[in-house]
Amino acid sequence: MSWRWLWRASIWARRPPSDRRVKLVVGLIVVCIAIALIEHYIGWPDWAQMERSPRAPRY
Repeated sequence: MSWRWLWRASIWARRPPSDRRVKLVVGLIVVCIAIALIEHYIGWPDWAQMERSPRAPRY
């Protein structure tokens, strides 16, 4: 662990983030997990999938 992370941890210990920021971060994590679960169990619709272009041959 570098000194930079220890410095950040000490600042967070002295001045913890606000409730609003904690709720924002938790909300973003929940959204990311929800998207991952939807992708894993249900899959994406055809319109949301990228079409892979064929690879050009290498010479």
